[in-house]
Amino acid sequence: MSLLLGVNIDHVATLRQARYAMNPEAPILEPSVLEAALEAKAGGADSITVHVREDRRHMQDDDARLVRREVDLPLNLELANTAEMVDFACDLKPDFACLVPEKREEVTTEGGLDVVGNLESLRKTITELQSAGIQVSLFIDSEEDQIKAAADIGAEMIELHTGTFALTTGEERQSEIKRLYFGAELGNSLGLGVNAGHGIHLENINELFYVKNLKEFNIGHTLISRSLFIGIRSAVEEMKAVMLEYPSQSMK
Repeated sequence: MSLLLGVNIDHVATLRQARYAMNPEAPILEPSVLEAALEAKAGGADSITVHVREDRRHMQDDDARLVRREVDLPLNLELANTAEMVDFACDLKPDFACLVPEKREEVTTEGGLDVVGNLESLRKTITELQSAGIQVSLFIDSEEDQIKAAADIGAEMIELHTGTFALTTGEERQSEIKRLYFGAELGNSLGLGVNAGHGIHLENINELFYVKNLKEFNIGHTLISRSLFIGIRSAVEEMKAVMLEYPSQSMK
């Protein structure tokens, strides 16, 4: 099976909110989150990701509901491990819920979830989401204790944080690739579906093809950036074409 592409459209809402956050009743709200999701689908997206944050800084509740209702693709909802957001997820019923850490001061999610330090809380949340028919993923760093903990508390999937990889060079970059490789191998051996995301773009994606056992890349910022020049549909098509090379390479 080929590597899947989940398209995160959060930054379409970021752009819209820059103009309309204080005027949500304007006759025209642009750019359209729904149109972005439909264009991503037309380009070959395998799923759509939206992150409804506690402070609603970009995606709004109604955005997620609209995409869920109108787009015939699996929906992945990123959310914080809070009672409010878990209740929202259970009402929305996305196909997947990816639990992520949230910090009010960050622009986008930076770093992985601390599963080891929040075992009982996350176990309760996972059970609640799964009872609503939602498959659960945990966005974590590629660390042995975090991956084992994710499996122990019943998550179906993990999403390995590739942001550190994206920001390094040289020997440090190679070390990060190896860390992701062994994390994916461990997750797969524990029966977890293994995805990856954060900071992936056309200039570095090929390096991640050395990492075996990956199911899906979750990519957002670079696709929305690229779409300013060629459109979302073409940006997704371009990324999908490159991803066809996986897993033609092996770890070196």
